[in-house]
Amino acid sequence: MAASKAVPLRFALYAALLFCGAASPLAPAMEFSPVTATPVTAFKSGSDQREFGKLEFLGGIDFRSSDSRVGGISGIRFRADGHSFVAVSDNGDWITGSIVRNADGRLAGLSEVRATPMIDARGYRKISKSEMDAEGLALRQDEAIVSYEGRHRIDVYPDPGFQASRPSKSMDFVIPREELRGNGGLETVVVAPVEGPLAGAVVTIAERSIDTDGNLFAAVLEGPLKGIFKVARHDPFDVTDGAFLPNGDLLLLERSFTFTSGVGMRLRRIKGDSIRPGALVDGEVLLQADMGYTIDNMEGLDIIEGPDGSTRIVLVSDDNTSFLQRNLILEFRLTD
Repeated sequence: MAASKAVPLRFALYAALLFCGAASPLAPAMEFSPVTATPVTAFKSGSDQREFGKLEFLGGIDFRSSDSRVGGISGIRFRADGHSFVAVSDNGDWITGSIVRNADGRLAGLSEVRATPMIDARGYRKISKSEMDAEGLALRQDEAIVSYEGRHRIDVYPDPGFQASRPSKSMDFVIPREELRGNGGLETVVVAPVEGPLAGAVVTIAERSIDTDGNLFAAVLEGPLKGIFKVARHDPFDVTDGAFLPNGDLLLLERSFTFTSGVGMRLRRIKGDSIRPGALVDGEVLLQADMGYTIDNMEGLDIIEGPDGSTRIVLVSDDNTSFLQRNLILEFRLTD
């Protein structure tokens, strides 16, 4: 494309929505929200390829709802049953529900979806996006842990009961507040395995807050290894979520966006035993995709055990409540 050619309006609108988000209604949801889903049968456009390195594409869905609060998902975690989920949106909503599978075990839809405005520490619901821009979510016994940007913080809600409660406390996120960018702060929050070296500690990673060497700020927030570490950043990718694999390695979801090539995503695996204060961590890229694949603004990641005992990787996109974008849920099986 020639340098003088105008940027397409579609991409200009996409960029604005990607980084700014959109407003949504303030009233809490009292009923289940209607959701329709279309199966995603191909990951690579126009191809029946199923194997992508160490990952096998199992399928997915593209879902929509007439309830504008059902969307904008920036973090998702599944319950132990592998079906029920809790998600947060960057518009400040809790979104709960369950995935539905067809007779072949493939993703087919969502059921019992409900969106509820989050409550801040003062007891107010969704007073503004800058106050309630939820980006990351982690679940552990009795706690739903949420990271926010705009007003940077990590709040802890009771679980169950988070939909009707204010946070019970805020966590020390260790990283100096002045190092966090306004729209690139604490994007990822994840709980490490109890049996591993981090002993169940909460870990956070910034989206685009970098040090003088261009590395991302990250921190272990608890336990004997509490402290700051760094994650190598590879331009143009930014970290949007993470989850620990059964073997203790950390899987990171990363997103890119440029006006010329649109959105991209990749998955990177970090060795779990490399995470410690003062470390600079990096790892193997398991998957990388561009607009030639069925992706969008990929922001959410979780790992579940499949019905066959395999390790499944579930990815979710954030549509920014825009008709230009899609709510995707994609599922892969880790084959190594």
